[in-house]
Amino acid sequence: MDGAARCNQCLPLSRTAVQGFSPCAPAHYNSQVSEGSTPPAAPATAQPASGARRFTLRQRIILSLIVWGGSTLIRLIGATLRVCVSREEEAPAREARPLIASSWHSCIIPSTYICRNLGIRVMSSNSYDGEYMGRIAIKFGFVPVKGSSSRNAVRALLGLRRALQGGWTVSFTLDGPRGPRHKVKPGPVALGRATGVPLAMFHIAVDKAWVLNTWDRLIIPMPFSRALMRIGKSIPVPPDATDEDLERYQAQLQESLDRVVEFADANVSKVGSAEFPCYKRDA
Repeated sequence: MDGAARCNQCLPLSRTAVQGFSPCAPAHYNSQVSEGSTPPAAPATAQPASGARRFTLRQRIILSLIVWGGSTLIRLIGATLRVCVSREEEAPAREARPLIASSWHSCIIPSTYICRNLGIRVMSSNSYDGEYMGRIAIKFGFVPVKGSSSRNAVRALLGLRRALQGGWTVSFTLDGPRGPRHKVKPGPVALGRATGVPLAMFHIAVDKAWVLNTWDRLIIPMPFSRALMRIGKSIPVPPDATDEDLERYQAQLQESLDRVVEFADANVSKVGSAEFPCYKRDA
């Protein structure tokens, strides 16, 4: 069924998760612009992690403006999107949890809206960029766990492991926080071996978007554009996997992400058709 889409009337992975392009943006995007254990059903609440770095008054004011503007923009544009969710064979069922979900950093804006209020745990870097992104994520029901692939990675992975043990889904933007673009990092695979939780991957393609001239080619959907979320089949990582095995699973995760990106980009223009029907989510 890999060639045929299977769309659903609710978000994938239910109260769980559900987060490459070629070096150039696909043709359907606009020209680039410059950068300026079942968990409870109710969404989790979160506060910024304690011990966060201190900011000057000017930085705090700018942070507040960025968080207000960013969250407002995502909410206004997200409400106009025409969205379809499509799954590969053996992709996680809607009710599956917990999961270790992965996506590329470029689609973080549409995924923030589409996957809102599900209590998903996400890794948030300690940088200034990571601070405002974490605060925006909180406004959409995500729970940031401080750390990144470059700094405090062990602490963050331990926090994500505890979340998985509590029945929550966690999500990685695999090429964040600073690239290299569309290259898988080992964190999800190692976490899968440590917890026995399967890996899941997804990509969201948008037919009309502004593409920023950033390292990740961040996409900002245009109002009323089509969005296709493609979810790949699960990848279980056995607890007795060797380090050599982990490299193989990491390559498999890379191939899976490349595959769902290709499918989503090729079919996003069909969203709204009988093959790819839209759904409307209330909350």
